[in-house]
Amino acid sequence: MAESNAKGSASPERYRVPIKTILVTQPQPTTDNSPYLSIAEKYDIKVDFRAFIEVEPVPFKEFRKDKVDILEHTAVIFTSRNAVDHFFRICQESKVEMPADMKYFCISDQTAYYLQKYITLRKRKLFVGEKTAKDLFEVIKKHKNETYLFPCSNIRKDDIPEFLTTNKIKHTEAIIYKTVAADLSDLDDVTYDCIAFFSPSGISSLFINFPDFQQNNTRIAAFGPTTAKAVRDAGLELDIEAPMPNAPSMTGAIEVYIQTQVQDLNK
Repeated sequence: MAESNAKGSASPERYRVPIKTILVTQPQPTTDNSPYLSIAEKYDIKVDFRAFIEVEPVPFKEFRKDKVDILEHTAVIFTSRNAVDHFFRICQESKVEMPADMKYFCISDQTAYYLQKYITLRKRKLFVGEKTAKDLFEVIKKHKNETYLFPCSNIRKDDIPEFLTTNKIKHTEAIIYKTVAADLSDLDDVTYDCIAFFSPSGISSLFINFPDFQQNNTRIAAFGPTTAKAVRDAGLELDIEAPMPNAPSMTGAIEVYIQTQVQDLNK
C-alpha cells in the first residue's frame, strides 16, 4: 500500500528527487512538539508553514438578512473552533443569551473542550462524536426531535445538511463566517519539494495567488478525499494521500513516502 501510493502517482523524474523542503499550508504551530518538526529533524528537511486560507466573520447585519432566530432552536451542531467562535460572536452582537437547556452536539472532544471557553459545560447538555461527522450522526439519531442550528462557513461539506434532510430532522443552516484565500504576495514563489494541503480551499488559494503554478518536481500531499479530488481536478498529480491505513496523519503519510523513496533509491 505504502509503496504503490508513493510511486504509483509520481512521475519517475519527480520520484527520484529527494524531499528536502516542505511547505505546510497551515499556520505555524504554537508548540515545539509538532510532528512536522520531528520530521524536519529526523530527515534533515526544511519545513515552512504558511496558511493558505483565512477566516472572515460574516457581519451581524449580513447575518440578520437570513432571518435566523437562534432561540427557535433547541440544539446547536459544532464542527470546528471557528464555528464556536463566530457563533458566540453573533450571539453577543445580537444580545442573545443561550438558554440553560440548549443542547450542544460537537464533532469531537477537541471541539467540545473548546466550547468551555464560552459556556459552563456542567450546566448544559453536551453530546460528542468520536471524530467524524458520521460518528456524530449516530448521536443525533438518538435526538431526532430536536430543532438543530448548524453554524458553518460559506464553504462546508454537504454531509451534515444532507443527513439532517434525509432523516427529516428539523434544522437551519447559518453561515456565520467565510473561508477565503489568503494573500500570499509575501511569498516569492512556492517552489518546494513537497506542499501539503488540507482542504479544497487551499488548492483554490494556490492558483488564485500563483495562477501560473507548475508542479514540475513538487510532490503534492493531500489530507482527506475532498482535498485529493480538488488536487486532481486542478490538473495536479497527487503523490501523497492521507489518511492511509498505516498512516492516519499527514505527517505519517509524508514519512511513509520518504522512507519508501529512500529504500527504492538505495536499491
